[in-house]
Amino acid sequence: MDFTAQPKPATALCGVVSADGKIAYPPGVKEITDKITTDEMIKRLKMVVKTFMDMDQDSEDEKQQYLPLALHLASEFFLRNPNKDVRLLVACCLADIFRIYAPEAPYTSHDKLKDIFLFITRQLKGLEDTKSPQFNRYFYLLENLAWVKSYNICFELEDCNEIFIQLFRTLFSVINNSHNKKVQMHMLDLMSSIIMEGDGVTQELLDSILINLIPAHKNLNKQSFDLAKVLLKRTVQTIEACIANFFNQVLVLGRSSVSDLSEHVFDLIQELFAIDPHLLLSVMPQLEFKLKSNDGEERLAVVRLLAKLFGSKDSDLATQNRPLWQCFLGRFNDIHVPVRLESVKFASHCLMNHPDLAKDLTEYLKVRSHDPEEAIRHDVIVTIITAAKRDLALVNDQLLGFVRERTLDKRWRVRKEAMMGLAQLYKKYCLHGEAGKEAAEKVSWIKDKLLHIYYQNSIDDKLLVEKIFAQYLVPHNLETEERMKCLYYLYASLDPNAVKALNEMWKCQNMLRSHVRELLDLHKQPASEANCSAMFGKLMTIAKNLPDPGKAQDFVKKFNQVLGDDEKLRSQLELLISPTCSCKQADVCVREIARKLANPKQPTNPFLEMVKFLLERIAPVHIDSEAISALVKLMNKSIEGTADDEEEGVSPDTAIRSGLELLKVLSFTHPTSFHSAETYESLLQCLRMEDDKVAEAAIQIFRNTGHKIETDLPQIRSTLIPILHQKAKRGTPHQAKQAVHCIHAIFSNKEVQLAQIFEPLSRSLNADVPEQLITPLVSLGHISMLAPDQFASPMKSVVANFIVKDLLMNDRSTGEKNGKLWSPDEEVSPEVLAKVQAIKLLVRWLLGMKNNQSKSANSTLRLLSAMLVSEGDLTEQKRISKSDMSRLRLAAGSAIMKLAQEPCYHEIITPEQFQLCALVINDECYQVRQIFAQKLHKALVKLLLPLEYMAIFALCAKDPVKERRAHARQCLLKNISIRREYIKQNPMATEKLLSLLPEYVVPYMIHLLAHDPDFTRSQDVDQLRDIKECLWFMLEVLMTKNENNSHAFMKKMAESIKLTRDAQSPDESKTNEKLYTVCDVALCVINSKSALCNADSPKDPVLPMKFFTQPEKDFCNDKSYISEETRVLLLTGKPKPTGVLGTVNKPLSATGRKPYVRSTGTETGSNINVNSELNPATGNRSREQSSDAAETGVSENEENPVRIISVTPVKNIDPVKNKEIISDQATQGNISSDRGKKRTVPAAGAENIQQETDGKVDESGPPAPSKPRRGRRPKSESQGNSTKNDDTTKPSSKGRKRAAVSQESPGSIEAGNAKAPKLQDGAKKAAPAERQIDLQR
Repeated sequence: MDFTAQPKPATALCGVVSADGKIAYPPGVKEITDKITTDEMIKRLKMVVKTFMDMDQDSEDEKQQYLPLALHLASEFFLRNPNKDVRLLVACCLADIFRIYAPEAPYTSHDKLKDIFLFITRQLKGLEDTKSPQFNRYFYLLENLAWVKSYNICFELEDCNEIFIQLFRTLFSVINNSHNKKVQMHMLDLMSSIIMEGDGVTQELLDSILINLIPAHKNLNKQSFDLAKVLLKRTVQTIEACIANFFNQVLVLGRSSVSDLSEHVFDLIQELFAIDPHLLLSVMPQLEFKLKSNDGEERLAVVRLLAKLFGSKDSDLATQNRPLWQCFLGRFNDIHVPVRLESVKFASHCLMNHPDLAKDLTEYLKVRSHDPEEAIRHDVIVTIITAAKRDLALVNDQLLGFVRERTLDKRWRVRKEAMMGLAQLYKKYCLHGEAGKEAAEKVSWIKDKLLHIYYQNSIDDKLLVEKIFAQYLVPHNLETEERMKCLYYLYASLDPNAVKALNEMWKCQNMLRSHVRELLDLHKQPASEANCSAMFGKLMTIAKNLPDPGKAQDFVKKFNQVLGDDEKLRSQLELLISPTCSCKQADVCVREIARKLANPKQPTNPFLEMVKFLLERIAPVHIDSEAISALVKLMNKSIEGTADDEEEGVSPDTAIRSGLELLKVLSFTHPTSFHSAETYESLLQCLRMEDDKVAEAAIQIFRNTGHKIETDLPQIRSTLIPILHQKAKRGTPHQAKQAVHCIHAIFSNKEVQLAQIFEPLSRSLNADVPEQLITPLVSLGHISMLAPDQFASPMKSVVANFIVKDLLMNDRSTGEKNGKLWSPDEEVSPEVLAKVQAIKLLVRWLLGMKNNQSKSANSTLRLLSAMLVSEGDLTEQKRISKSDMSRLRLAAGSAIMKLAQEPCYHEIITPEQFQLCALVINDECYQVRQIFAQKLHKALVKLLLPLEYMAIFALCAKDPVKERRAHARQCLLKNISIRREYIKQNPMATEKLLSLLPEYVVPYMIHLLAHDPDFTRSQDVDQLRDIKECLWFMLEVLMTKNENNSHAFMKKMAESIKLTRDAQSPDESKTNEKLYTVCDVALCVINSKSALCNADSPKDPVLPMKFFTQPEKDFCNDKSYISEETRVLLLTGKPKPTGVLGTVNKPLSATGRKPYVRSTGTETGSNINVNSELNPATGNRSREQSSDAAETGVSENEENPVRIISVTPVKNIDPVKNKEIISDQATQGNISSDRGKKRTVPAAGAENIQQETDGKVDESGPPAPSKPRRGRRPKSESQGNSTKNDDTTKPSSKGRKRAAVSQESPGSIEAGNAKAPKLQDGAKKAAPAERQIDLQR
């Protein structure tokens, strides 16, 4: 029953009165006028209300009878009555009147209708108080209006909108949580009928609804929000167009004046979307328009909105509106930083609520993970980690990879977030196994990655890795057994680099403990100037191991002062770093020290934080005697097969071996914790195992920890001695070494023990059974080194009669002629392995004696030099294989370098022997170069080798492998920084500047390059360019900073050398000319690279007398040894001319220089692709691009490689994509068809293998033709001829490879040497070069 769509009455109803002219009232109701009291009026109105309530639409007589009363009740007297009860009763009557007289209202005046409905609306405010006595009447009024839809009659009024607005506002204002569902339902019925049955919703009416969705209103009245929410859902079909029009006006047309809610449009869109997405069907395209706004703040607001819409849990907007989703994703690349930041923050909710969208987000997060803004990169990590912590399945491997990359970010905040995030994931999924084995496997790489970060230089990174290890990888708060089980299986599952990092971490912590221990020892000594100086140095060392070393210095000084004043604090610290401190004691000590230093009045105490960092690093929170015992028990279970190895993903063998390695490392840092019979019994059991690695590690643990075995554990001693003897005599070489050192370290009668090993071994040496020689040679060498007073003399006869005469100077077997330049260890012949150990024995014997009274060192050095000159084939019988020769060259070079670490032997090493040793770094075999460079770096970085040996790295500029050049450069950087830091930290070091200051390497480098066998003609531009590249390889690193005017100092050194003569050959003019030429090249480079080199040097350089004579008083050398044209060519890097056809096998200027040639194949992991960038990294780029185009790929370690060079001019070559071009149309000339064919690039695995041609060289035939200069690209035809004509007939005094070309072996040349005709003829005429070196020098 309502007024909707009812026809208007044809004639207006007029006020009908009774026959006597009075208004008819219901029976018992007297006249209601203003003459009566209010109470009486209320009483009479109640009766009227009762009458109207009981009436229905069918009572026509009553309707006619009470019509005058209905008109009377609408009079101003009642509508404006001051009494609310009167007004309520009148409103109820009016509501019933509309019900009874429907569809024809008894009121015809529009104004009167308006007044009536406004009056009724005002009465509805009484619904607010549900506890009011009149609430039921208010509810009846609402129910009546809703059921009859009385307000629909207002549609005919011109200003009906005012009534509706007032009604909506009233209902939204009165609704509260005390109302029941019926009240809400009637309100909804009343309002929805107005919306759905009207001609449209005006903006003001819409505002009255939408205002309840704004967060401020929503928080004030939750019920009004719920009412609006349900109303909108019910009327979605009708109201959607009105909502769309509103947002169109505001968003697209920018008419914010259309509504007071214009500034809340984005909040409204969010709420409307949550209510029903269909309300915004027409609005979403408008948001896409706004996303492309030129106003950054506006885009930011839209992004924030859409982030909530797309990210909400039940939203399917991304799938329903793909264009908007793609447009939104584009904002990840917005130019406005806050927009990108907001986009990234959204991704976390999206990943958690909509995993299906992860694929779309991945690419955009990848770009943002490299964003220039630190905050954005940080939030990318937070986004991914937050989602991963919720559920690992929400993030793919690619997203985790972004976090992995950011662990190396340039900003500490980003690195820290990435590392901590990964650590939390590891603990959650691997340690606690919250998502099963599959999830644990997915993040198993995290442990390795986090430990790899310990290799970074930043102390902050190292400290964070230590913290992560103690809290996440192996939580220190676990019980001992659980903690050790965690460590045991972690160590077994780490990759080798992570193991090294973990070992280094323990080593650094142990070193810091020793520094603190030494500091406490200084406190015990009486005060003195020397003591204060030592204490200051120790404090500076400790500060370097803490974050922000600059600030840390002040805090460490303050802490030291507190230690001096507080004896109890000192005793606590001594207990903390004592070898016997348990993990529980350490925890108590740390808390006690922190409590004493805490200041309650200072919540943030940087001093206390710094001390905590120090305590955390030195406290033994993981390892004590109980922990070692638990580790040993775990290992015993693995040996017995009762452990959970397989469940932990580790094989029993791996667990045992890794467990022993772990114990071995801990034996260095916590030796006291091992001292128990139970531990040593388990180690003895390991010694009896067949696994050589396990036994070796066990011996080393005894060596490190067994100092008290002899006195405290005699039973262990009696069992251990025969085992050690057996290992020293018949164990593996490594076991023998450790056994000898173990005996020497832990037994008081070591002389007797060692003699019992030495005598039978020295008598039983037999060169005819080389496989049984290796272990005895190792044992004898170490015995003679550890006990020289007892065994040096007996060893001399062994060396003279057996080692040199019988073993080294004889080749009993014939090596395998497979053309390889390197073979794996297991393929090396026993005889060669014995010879390598014999060379090491010689060195150990000499290092034990530490004197040259018997001139044994001179003889040994001559022997080693001869081995280098003969390329490892000391007997020159051609019976030894190429790979074995490589092993022996490496052994000889390493031996000279080892002897040079002892001052008494360094003095007798001649410049020629030093140069031979240096040339090993340019060996033809990749592995020789690699291993020799590593040994060189290791000795230099420990300051064991003299400074001159650092000059050897300059020769690495000639290495054709980019990675080797890069490694050499890193070695130089490390060595130079260590030497400079050492000088700063040690004031006394200024007295030894000649041997420490990195710049003093320049004279050694100049002298070494002047004697480079490749440098034969002092005016050859190509050779000078090589010299320049070698010089710049070293100078670039030295000239990074101009410390103490070092540029001018280096320039002055080069100028000073020109005033001296070469001490090696002072009277040879050509030698001195080459020296001065290298000086001029060096001066040219220094002048071109530094404008500061022309300043005055503060001090005069001191030149090494071993290499340079004293400057003569009247000698003046102002001559320039390189022409201006050459100088320009060197500096501008004009490319070398390209030949028609070249070969790497052309005559050499010096014996013993094999080429470095290219290969795409590799035989081992170290033989990587060397086809890119032949020039050193520091070379001139324009020359690199031009000359690289003329190279071809050939095997790195081939014996007789052939290289074809393109004659096609190359222009505009991409330096990355087109590194090398091989021509298919090389001119063959008079070369045979076998030699003229283009060489193909070797397949993978061809590294170090001789390439075979149709005309294969007979391995037993004459020696191969001469080899080219090491590591150089082929020269042009004319260059090759000039080199050949000048130098091929001259023998050289040093080098490794003889350049002899047999006149009787043209077949050899045919098969192995593809040259242009002129070069071939020259090669055939070349006289055989002879090795000329005076072994008696």
